[in-house]
Order: sequence, then C-alpha cells, then structure tokens
Amino acid sequence: MTEKEKSQDLGKRISQFRTSDHWAVSLARDLLWVVAVVGGIALALFLICGTWPAVVTIESESMVPHMNVGDLVVVVQKDRYGAFETWADGNATTPPKFQEYGDVIIYQPNGITTVHPIIHRAIQYVDTSPVTVIKGKNLTGNYTPPHAGYITWGDHNPYPDQLARYPNIGQIEPVKDEWIVGKALFAIPVVGYLPLNIIPVVIVVVIIMVLHELFLRSREDEMDKSKPQKKPGKRR
Repeated sequence: MTEKEKSQDLGKRISQFRTSDHWAVSLARDLLWVVAVVGGIALALFLICGTWPAVVTIESESMVPHMNVGDLVVVVQKDRYGAFETWADGNATTPPKFQEYGDVIIYQPNGITTVHPIIHRAIQYVDTSPVTVIKGKNLTGNYTPPHAGYITWGDHNPYPDQLARYPNIGQIEPVKDEWIVGKALFAIPVVGYLPLNIIPVVIVVVIIMVLHELFLRSREDEMDKSKPQKKPGKRR
C-alpha cells in the first residue's frame, strides 16, 4: 500500500469514526471530547501558572482558618505575580496574604516526591547558624538548621514544621528552593472536594454517559418500530 493509499484509508477511518451512529463509537467520541477538554484546561493552567500541579486541594486543618479542608488552591511559580516573601520579609510592609504575612508555599518535604506536598506559610530564611527566635517567638532551645532554607509553619499548628516529626518523613528540614513546587495565589472554597474524590466522580460520569447513550439508542429503536411500514407495491 502506497503512502497516498494509507493516508486515504486513515482519512476514511476517521470519517467513519466521526459519523458512526453505533452507541460504542458515540460513547468513545464523548470520552475523547472529555479528555481533550481536560487536557486543554491542564495546558492552559500550566502556561498561566508556570508550575505543575497548578492546583492542589487542602486535605488537613493545618492552615485553618485561612485555608480549609476542601479548598482548591491555585499554585504559581515562586516569583510569578509578585516577588516571593517570607513572613519576616513581608511583616508590616506588604498586604497580608491569606490573612497573614508571607507567602504560603507548596513544597515536597525533605525533597521526597513519594508523599503529599505540604502547604504551609514561609516564615523566614535561615542558614546554618543557631536559631533562637521564629516568628517573633523565643525557642525553649536553640535550633541549628542542617542546611540553609525556609522555616515553614502551618497557621493552625502550635509550632513550625522544622520542630516536628511527620510520619514517613521524620524531622522536616528547612525547605530548599528546589523543593518548592510553587506558592498559593488564591483559594476556591469547597471545589477541592472534587479532585479529592476524583476516582468515584470519574466512575459516576462514565456510568451516566453509558446510560445516556443506551437511553438514546432505545428511544431511536422505539421510534423506528413506531414508524408505519411501507407495503410493497403490486406488480403489474
């Protein structure tokens, strides 16, 4: 088969797929349309935000009351749409972000990519010198960072991340720049429950689409049966 014949055969198959009335082909077209729309939205978000994931869902109460479970947070690159600021940088000099000073960052704890990222506020940048004060509060004992990075703190938590131990992570270290996924731009309440339950939602959507196609097919069959049948004409 020549290249021209292959091209014509492919075009014929595409045309058949686009115009077929078979319920399975129609369902496949709908699913491809959904995938194309979702893919287009994802690409647009990446181009606008400059990072991936471009949205995250709040799954804990560590940022209450400024961020709540189920909030959908739009994430952008660290220095996009305004210079990045810690609580110490922005305190009393710039407008609050999520009702507090300093950017809220999304980061991979200790650079581990196999656990959920943490979304907490950047408090201050430290080097390897002993730290005695964090967010204006004196520590009961000095904290000596193992390396330079950002001290982070959930608005609802009693102490910073670097003074806590997390399951499957251990002691959280100061956040390096390369561990930062991005910063929070704004949050949409409740909408985040959708991606939190994405698998059940997809299953329900597919079931609805299949039932809809079957319903339309049954209606078409009933209409065909109800049409009067033409009697064959008499031969002369």
